[in-house]
Amino acid sequence: MEITDSVATILSHKGQMPVHSVAPETMVFDAIKLMADRNIGCVLVMNGGALLGILSERDYTRKVVLQGRSSKSTTVREIMTTDVICVTPQHGVEDTLRIVTEKRVRHLPVKDGDRIIGLISIGDLVKWVINAQRSALSQLEAYVAGGYPG
Repeated sequence: MEITDSVATILSHKGQMPVHSVAPETMVFDAIKLMADRNIGCVLVMNGGALLGILSERDYTRKVVLQGRSSKSTTVREIMTTDVICVTPQHGVEDTLRIVTEKRVRHLPVKDGDRIIGLISIGDLVKWVINAQRSALSQLEAYVAGGYPG
């Protein structure tokens, strides 16, 4: 694991995990229930294979709870974020961290052409960086101790 790795490397390390999605006509209550049942922080809003938006816990709290709306009578389409920021498998970990920091987002769909192939969270990125730093530190310790091959 290295900080110079790509999003594709993180996705392959995570394994084949489903990307959960809902239709835009889904009631917010049902989308939030899906998120709670799956222990995830967002769902993609899809129409067929087309990405229309993303619904996060943040959208729910700001656009339903704080506005006094009902999650059982509000559709996902009404509150979803439509300006979805995506990355590609070729994006580097550092660039992707920069994007989540500058754009203040927690989840990034990963697109290969027009197809969604995964989802990266800020947690995935932080975990990757921590593991990369641990690995680098172990290598340095081994080198200093004289046990580094080469």
